[in-house]
Amino acid sequence: MPWETVFTPERIDSVGREKIQIPRVSCRTMNFDWTEGELAEGLRCYRGCEFFAAHEHWEAVWLAAQEPEKTFLQGLIQVAAAFHHFRRGNREGTGSLLRNALRRLDSYPEVFAGLAVAPLREEIRSWLVALDSPAPPEAIPYPQIRTSPKD
Repeated sequence: MPWETVFTPERIDSVGREKIQIPRVSCRTMNFDWTEGELAEGLRCYRGCEFFAAHEHWEAVWLAAQEPEKTFLQGLIQVAAAFHHFRRGNREGTGSLLRNALRRLDSYPEVFAGLAVAPLREEIRSWLVALDSPAPPEAIPYPQIRTSPKD
């Protein structure tokens, strides 16, 4: 298995919540496997519109990642965080996070780390257009994160 789960010492999270123990993944290789572990669980959560949970799972991998995977995961985490903000009524935060995610994802090829990046970028752009219009973007589906058989 390319990933090994390790638990970090207790800490206070970024919003000052009670100390909790969070999983941290140390990598032996950066061969991403979206079918098991934290990456798969995050993808399952994202597809189930559990955006905060997706963010948490991917962050566990991001903490141990190296470039170029680290910046790529940061983009995905920002997409998940954006839609967590959107569901809480924060359109401005949604747009800001999606713009930051797009800046990160724009530098990657059409397929990277087993994911189809090009359609994700296009769907993020559609959301940004919708967020800038007066009409509510609720009718637009959330961007899909699709696995791709080739890199």
